[in-house]
Amino acid sequence: MAGKIILLNGASSAGKSTLASAVRAQVAEPFWHYSIDHLMAGGVLPRARLENGDFAWSDMRPMFFEGFHRSIPALAAAGNNLVVEHIVEEQAWMDRLVLLLEGCDVFFVGLHCPVEELERRERERGNRRIGEARADFEVTHTFASYDLELETTGPSEPLARALLSAWACRTPPSAFSSMLRRLRRASAP
Repeated sequence: MAGKIILLNGASSAGKSTLASAVRAQVAEPFWHYSIDHLMAGGVLPRARLENGDFAWSDMRPMFFEGFHRSIPALAAAGNNLVVEHIVEEQAWMDRLVLLLEGCDVFFVGLHCPVEELERRERERGNRRIGEARADFEVTHTFASYDLELETTGPSEPLARALLSAWACRTPPSAFSSMLRRLRRASAP
């Protein structure tokens, strides 16, 4: 049986990781927490060689994200439930995810946070390039429709409860199904 996917989309520092952890602590089934940050922390990229200029991130970036996007349905097809966090930066990424996740049980959640709070969190974290949060804020939610949208300035536990309650009560069509229909209509001759 294929796994379920709760896909969190929001700007850098919007609280995706914190919410994913809170969801996993409350959900009745086992869920993986899967993100690009986990891959980066796991050392999948040749960081030292990128930093010294042996390889160009601009050359590797498209393949990295395509691999990440393809891995989501592969993990779910193997029966793994996933809480995936992502920053959908481009319309092409959104379209690709919609196509790749066709037939998957996806609950798509948009996480919103005021830009001032994103920038404050970004500064406090100290492990992000200053300006990423604002750049994400300006584009992240322009490509999608959601099953649920949450404002993430409050504590994560009540947000996780609200998310899981909405997830349990969801009815078709899902946001991903609706986006797939629009994408197919737009590409029809």
